[in-house]
Amino acid sequence: MPNKFLITSIFAFLFCFSTIAQEKERKKLPKEVVIDSIIEIREPINPLSPAKAAFYSAILPGLGQAYNKKYWKIPIVYGAIGTGIYFYVKNNKEYNRYRDAYKRRLAGYTDDEFYFNPTTGEQLLAPRVTTESLERGQKFYRKNKDISLLVTFGLYALNIIDANVDAHLLQYNVDENLSLAPHYKFNELDATSNLGLTLNFKF
Repeated sequence: MPNKFLITSIFAFLFCFSTIAQEKERKKLPKEVVIDSIIEIREPINPLSPAKAAFYSAILPGLGQAYNKKYWKIPIVYGAIGTGIYFYVKNNKEYNRYRDAYKRRLAGYTDDEFYFNPTTGEQLLAPRVTTESLERGQKFYRKNKDISLLVTFGLYALNIIDANVDAHLLQYNVDENLSLAPHYKFNELDATSNLGLTLNFKF
């Protein structure tokens, strides 16, 4: 009986000592435990971003590219649209020159700019440009003017499309956790090779 009591007392003492030690260890733990995680938090996809980029480019060319942070495209946009506007203005100016001179000729006047020497300003006996050439010149410059206008509008529309597509591509998921790639495997047992396509998911 004394031995059983002694053994029981020793076990009870060891149990109490273990419980006290565990309580002390718990008290040492910080109140907040930060758990390291391999999950990467990504920015949420904004479905209205492409529409916003297109709207901004429609209001002001290049503004959609700035919204997409593709600043290097802004000079290209303005250079392209500016070139179209330049050729439109130039062809329109030439068209007006030929049209005004042609109207003066039809009215019976001989005082249009083509009756004068462009260097000295002296009036010529015969015009530098004939009436038939004035008519052909009007058609030529009117055609070029219309083409320049169409190209300018086309470049303006292309600026809107570019901003919209860029905004779509910026939200495209190219994460390595989801990949589709070809694979080549050599089988050492029967010395054959296998070629296939692998779809990888990483969680």
